[in-house]
Parts: sequence; C-alpha cells; structure tokens
Amino acid sequence: MTFTLATWNINSVRLREALVCKLLEQDAPDVLCLQECKSPVDKIPLEAFHALGYTQMVARGQKGYNGVAILSKLPLEDMGDKDFAGLGHARHVGARLPNGVTIHNFYVPAGGDKPDREINVKFGQKLDYLTEMRDWFRAEAPEKAILVGDLNIAPREDDVWDHKKLLKVVSHTPVEVAQLAETQEAGNWVDITRQDIPEGRLYSWWSYRSPDWDAADKGRRLDHIWATPDISNAAHSSRILRDVRGWEQPSDHAPVFATFDL
Repeated sequence: MTFTLATWNINSVRLREALVCKLLEQDAPDVLCLQECKSPVDKIPLEAFHALGYTQMVARGQKGYNGVAILSKLPLEDMGDKDFAGLGHARHVGARLPNGVTIHNFYVPAGGDKPDREINVKFGQKLDYLTEMRDWFRAEAPEKAILVGDLNIAPREDDVWDHKKLLKVVSHTPVEVAQLAETQEAGNWVDITRQDIPEGRLYSWWSYRSPDWDAADKGRRLDHIWATPDISNAAHSSRILRDVRGWEQPSDHAPVFATFDL
C-alpha cells in the first residue's frame, strides 16, 4: 500500500476552506493533517472535502483556537488524544490506517515571545508539553507510527534563515531544540523530511510581518513529519510546497509532504 501524507498548519480551516480544497484537488494527498483549525469539530466544512473524496475525518476542536484534524481518502480509526501539560487544548489526535499505521497529529504550543518560563507562562507550557510527549514515548514506545504537525521548533541551523540571530528567539532557542531532541529520541523517531533532504536550508513557515516574505525568505522549518524506524525506510518523495505560502490570503505555513510504501 502506497500513500502520500501531508501536514499543514492551516490557521483557520473555515477561513481557508477554499485553500484546503485547492491543495486537495491539485496535489491529492491520501491523508491531510491540519493544525490550528480554530473550529469546533462540528463546524469543520466537511461537505466540500467529502465532494473531493475525503470522506474520513478524525479531529479534535475548540472554538477560535488550536484544533487538529486528519482528513483521509482511506478509512480511519480514531485512536484518541492526549492532553499534554493539562492545558485543556485540542492539540493532539491519533488515527489508524487500514495497514496498521498510526498517525499522530500534533500542534505544539508556540511558546509566546520571551524564551523564559519565569516571565512567560506560555514558554513554560511549551516545555512542559514537550516533556510529557517525551515521557509518553518512553513509557509506550511507538511502533509502525508517523508523527506529523506544527511542532513550533526549527531544530537545525539550516532550518532557520539565520542561526545566530535566532538563538534567543522562541522556536530556535537551545533549550527548545534540546527538548525536541529528547522527545524525538524517546520515540526513536526519524525525521523523514531531513532523511530525504539532508542538506540545505529548508523552511515551512514565513512570518506575516514581512512585507515581501518571498524576497526576504526569513523562514523556519516548524512543520515536521517523523516516522518510527520500522517504517522510516519506506518513506520517500519529501517536499515542502513553498508556493502555497503565496496563495491568496494564505496561511503563514506551507504544507509538508511525504510518501510511504507500506
């Protein structure tokens, strides 16, 4: 069974319903994982997605904030969710495909503006969220699993436009990078995007604040696709659809794709 999977922080699935449909029509991933849906589950615009063949959905939502959804052409079994750090947020959901692969869709907290938990509660919440993810993977070693989502951390020097300038900027600080590395190691997760594209600058997010995001190109790779070692070698064809960031009224994130032969 071959399937293509994509992850995309959509920044409001209702506001950007047309963009989701455009991606589904043009690139047709078998599974699309969305983050920051900003919608209760019953308000997600399923009719348009169903018309395009995406008749399956597993999701967790809340009004105006957060929210994760897995849309699929393939049958999905709801595998539940975890409330890491006890935030009461819709930031994780799991689903299982017919071939036994479990997909975990995550939206890790952004962490606010100041990388100091003593003065910034949101930064502390982010670190605690990652710690509990790590501890879960240590306690229940994942197998035949894919983890995707907006992890809100760009771990490598070439995952940001300027490593030195961003060392004190939330999403690339040493403490966050170390915390993400521990989380990845705890589940023996393989970074599929970097397995396929091992060298060179690679971004999936560009700030709305830039008057010309494309020319400035001050991006960060915040969106990730990981897989457990038992299936990581089946992954290929990773890519980030940079041009989607330039669509009309876009999300500030671009979709990340990978294909698996399983």
